[in-house]
Amino acid sequence: MRLSHGSRGVVVRIDELNLVSCAGLVPVMRLAEQVDFAGLVDGRVRPDLPTGARPGGKAAAVVAGMTAGADCIDDLDLLRHGGMKALFDGVYAPSTLGSFLRFFTWGHSLQLEAASRDLLAALAGRVPLLPGADEQVVVDVDSLLRRVYRHAKHGAAFGHAKVGGYRV
Repeated sequence: MRLSHGSRGVVVRIDELNLVSCAGLVPVMRLAEQVDFAGLVDGRVRPDLPTGARPGGKAAAVVAGMTAGADCIDDLDLLRHGGMKALFDGVYAPSTLGSFLRFFTWGHSLQLEAASRDLLAALAGRVPLLPGADEQVVVDVDSLLRRVYRHAKHGAAFGHAKVGGYRV
């Protein structure tokens, strides 16, 4: 495939201050507000340092950035472009969010995991996960044989498949 025209210099200038490139964040963050995502994180995560203040808002900003495609701390800057500040409160600089993420210890990760369990329960209460489940539910349970390569592996044995493994 080739272009039908020769190469010319193209200049693109976006000077609209109200332009929002990630408008799909609006319904995601509205749902997060409705289940009180920031409050759930604030209630579980106990910050130790000044960078840990308001963990719920910062965690929401990180989730929003990841939803919009950020895959590193510097990419979280996309939350401050164009009209994003007009749409969202609590838009933090990437350096602030990076400091917040760096303060996490193993214990803080467990606290955040507890907040994610609370979030899942809140989302399940808001959205029907299995509509019609009261009528009929089909559960498919398969026997899975995980192969192991060590003879001393606890629970491993030779079964009907004639390979060393254990059942999951």
